[in-house]
Amino acid sequence: MSSPEERANEANRRIIEEFRTSGGEVGGDFAGAPLLLLHTTGARSGEEWITPVMFQDVGEDQVAIFASKGGAPTHPDWYHNVVANPEVVVEIGTQTRPARARVAPPEERAAIWTRQKTDFPNFAAYESRTDREIPVVILELA
Repeated sequence: MSSPEERANEANRRIIEEFRTSGGEVGGDFAGAPLLLLHTTGARSGEEWITPVMFQDVGEDQVAIFASKGGAPTHPDWYHNVVANPEVVVEIGTQTRPARARVAPPEERAAIWTRQKTDFPNFAAYESRTDREIPVVILELA
């Protein structure tokens, strides 16, 4: 059986390695961006997956992540995983913590999404490329 790192695509493998080697900092397209590693359980496979995603602090022991998939017409695989299996693990910096994922309802999503688009304009571009509403997922850290 392969490890989660082995199942990740090559770009994600490099980001995961750099993230872990440098205590949560990465260069390239994600230089300076708040990034975490999201460990999910596959909705269909039941296998563990690790995905680097940008996050936003939204409260004490809560962060938001965004199912943007670069503005693709479908949600990213990790989104389907957290909906099916909301118990996740996150690596932020050098800390690894369990968390529970939930999709933000519209009234909570609005302000978080607006801030993300303001702070990181690429997210506004992702939104303009798709007809779907990009889900905001809240991770409640244990």
